[in-house]
Amino acid sequence: MKTNVKKEERCLNVGVLGCGIICQAAHLIGSTKARNVHLYAICDVAEDLLNKMAAIYDPDVVYNDYSRMLADPNVQAVIIGIGDQFHVPCAKQAILAGKHVLLEKPMGVSLEECQELKLLAEEKGLVLQIGHMKRFDEGLQFAKNFKEEKMGQVTTYKGWYCDSIGRYTLTDNVMPVLYSSDKMKKPAGNPKAILDHYYLLGHGSHLFDTALYFMGPITRVAARYVHTAKLHSWLIDCDFASGAIGTLDLTIAIAQKWHEGCEIYGTGGTVYAKTYNPWEFRSSEVECFDARTCTSVSPAAFDGQFYRRELEGFADSVLQGLPLAGASSEDGIMVMRALIATYQSVQEGGAWVRLEDVKGAL
Repeated sequence: MKTNVKKEERCLNVGVLGCGIICQAAHLIGSTKARNVHLYAICDVAEDLLNKMAAIYDPDVVYNDYSRMLADPNVQAVIIGIGDQFHVPCAKQAILAGKHVLLEKPMGVSLEECQELKLLAEEKGLVLQIGHMKRFDEGLQFAKNFKEEKMGQVTTYKGWYCDSIGRYTLTDNVMPVLYSSDKMKKPAGNPKAILDHYYLLGHGSHLFDTALYFMGPITRVAARYVHTAKLHSWLIDCDFASGAIGTLDLTIAIAQKWHEGCEIYGTGGTVYAKTYNPWEFRSSEVECFDARTCTSVSPAAFDGQFYRRELEGFADSVLQGLPLAGASSEDGIMVMRALIATYQSVQEGGAWVRLEDVKGAL
């Protein structure tokens, strides 16, 4: 049988670790569609789920033992899309086995383990990319180029990530049928037991990485948090190393449609971006105002398959030695620092916390 997918002559053989929601909805289909990636292997301890995914995506081989997949010389890289607590231990195993790694966000759950992973990847000379897929949003990429080329001195960044009470109604309609198994491996305890930790890791990592993508390193944050019923909200002031200032809004979940985006002000122009629920696979709507010409430009940005584009960028870095287009391990560590600093600031009544001073876990 033929498909509408066109592959390049040279493709990166990947093994996908995990058959949970993120791999089903993003990485398995992304690997199948990516122009320079071949879905060589799938691995999960839940054999019923593993066999179901194999029937759908038709890899060359399946494994229910991660060490066996890592021992396979045909596996060049591993995509890790499992519970946050397993991210770093499984990424370390892959790197020690000589495999490149695309690691789902957040990079880990503690600063120290993320730093150890970064050093290990550098020591082994392997590509380690963190799965912040919004860096592959065509609209945001256009806005980033506009900011770098035409906005002059950038003074202000405002970003917001507000989940919607209608999120699951939408995702149930647009995501594929999702399968689960009682045999799936889960972290000890309940990751959702402390919701402010859970939401910061899962959602705050997107908010901070988008800010880093546009503005570069954050030096310090001051945060306030309020929780009423099912509404959790953080307002976070931040200073950037560039001298710019910023404010971030993380709210789970608001009584309206998905509300995500950013505004950037500079001496030569302004950027406004409206970002959609990622499972709609729609690029951000971006308006870039150029002060020199007094005109606004908006890209068509037709390609909203961020996960496929993310994998293609990863494969280009591995196969062609191109600079990493996605989030680096240093970016992942910066996000981890920002999340820990935000939590610490709230505990200290909204005090400013320098990112270089934080340590520990979230």
